[in-house]
Amino acid sequence: MSEAVISMENVSFSYENKKVLDHIHFSVPQGSFMGLVGPNGGGKTTLIKLILGLQKADSGNIRLFSQPIERFNDWNKLGYVSQKANAFNKGFPATVYEVVSMGLTAKIGYLRFFQKKHKEKILEAIAQVGMEAYTHENIGNLSGGQQQRIFIARSLVSDPELLILDEPTVGVDNENVQRFYELLDHLNRNRGITMLMVTHDTGTIAEQATEIACLNKTLHFHGKPEAYKSLTNEEWSHIYGHNIHLVTHDH
Repeated sequence: MSEAVISMENVSFSYENKKVLDHIHFSVPQGSFMGLVGPNGGGKTTLIKLILGLQKADSGNIRLFSQPIERFNDWNKLGYVSQKANAFNKGFPATVYEVVSMGLTAKIGYLRFFQKKHKEKILEAIAQVGMEAYTHENIGNLSGGQQQRIFIARSLVSDPELLILDEPTVGVDNENVQRFYELLDHLNRNRGITMLMVTHDTGTIAEQATEIACLNKTLHFHGKPEAYKSLTNEEWSHIYGHNIHLVTHDH
């Protein structure tokens, strides 16, 4: 059995006495691609914040790479990509190269100069996401899909073993969404990077992920895509708390 890159045991969390996560118990195996779905307000982003150490659970245990999160300090193993395509300031005066280089500052320090090996690493990360032709382009001139590739490159430059993505396709057109998934598939299968992706695209994620978890305060489902696809509309309505009809898409 693969090592669990993330494991949660009976994790609960509340905001001002309002229960957001209730006894969450699940793990993300090394090398897997897990899709995390569920309604708005269901606790998905809070779950990510707990994994990133930005919030502390009220109860339960969280482990990263088999280490209790309280003692975990190798944060370079984690890469994080948020909804930047939807909220990024297009007037930000930085080139693609400069944005990707920011992914190294935590590793080498803000006041350290980049050495040749660091510059090569930056160019390699840009090439890995197929954006080498835009190396010196201003980040604000790129499309939403192109920007997301650059933010993934910024995460890749520090050689993460786990990539966490919080609704990264928001604001990205359909054609670039498909290319984006192809990139994630390449990074997962060929580079062995473990993926945890929050998404509302319940149809597409079933064709991409190796495991899927459905979260709405509690974990309603965690399993393989085949079992996920067999969930009935009644089961989906129970997960989301209202009537829902799941539509899948062929890509």
